[in-house]
Amino acid sequence: MTDAFLADRALLRVSGTDAEGFLHNLITTDVTGLPPGEARPGALLTPQGKILFDFLIWRDSDGFLIEIDADQLDALTKRLTLYRLRAAVTLAPAGQGITVSWEPAAEGVTDARFAKAGITLTRRPGEHGDTGTDAYHALRIRAGLVEAGRDYPLQDAFPHDVLLDLTQGLSFRKGCYVGQEVVSRMQHRGTARRRVVRVEADQPLPATGTELTAGGKPLGTLGSVDGVHGLAIVRIDRAGDAMANAVPILAGDIPVRVALADWTGLSFPTGGDEAQA
Repeated sequence: MTDAFLADRALLRVSGTDAEGFLHNLITTDVTGLPPGEARPGALLTPQGKILFDFLIWRDSDGFLIEIDADQLDALTKRLTLYRLRAAVTLAPAGQGITVSWEPAAEGVTDARFAKAGITLTRRPGEHGDTGTDAYHALRIRAGLVEAGRDYPLQDAFPHDVLLDLTQGLSFRKGCYVGQEVVSRMQHRGTARRRVVRVEADQPLPATGTELTAGGKPLGTLGSVDGVHGLAIVRIDRAGDAMANAVPILAGDIPVRVALADWTGLSFPTGGDEAQA
């Protein structure tokens, strides 16, 4: 079994008789349809539809646990408190540190993001063994899954940019939530142009934050890096045109190859075509 202890993750417990409806009407995830034993990604958006907080959420006892970057826990709690008003909802910290397990997975909740990529990975609170976080992030990079702070800054990305529409983190079947109008418009008009790609080179990639370009035009910024493998959120229309016309794509001055993960069903548009999902 491979385990990794993520000490920089924290938990917020949301409980009370109104907890489900409260969260369902605020965040991008379909909370009422969330099955027991499964952790799904989600976000609380700005009114302009950009990601203010990103997290994982799962059912726990009579409420929910939200897993978030520990540095964002207090800010998320304060924001949810502002929305709570008179709802019968209790918000309380529920500890720091998450153990993730794979090959094979251990007990815990199944991470729906990795499941989409064909990987069974579970998450459980506390420290239950650790083979180092490098192996986890290498797995995440190869799966094509990004995280705020490592791959993109908060308040800079739309849910489509980080594939929430494909990892069960974005619902188009429920009523309004913060930022819903913007993301629904992007979905129905097919205007999502930035997507997560896997980046590969024949030599070690440069540092996170390095710009990706093609023909002198910016495509995006390099995110997580693991040797010759990495992630980036790029303009897939520009990347598609570059590949169609044999224009080299560079990370700094290093030639790279970019690919959309097979599990996404996406393709690079060329000549004005739309990306297909």
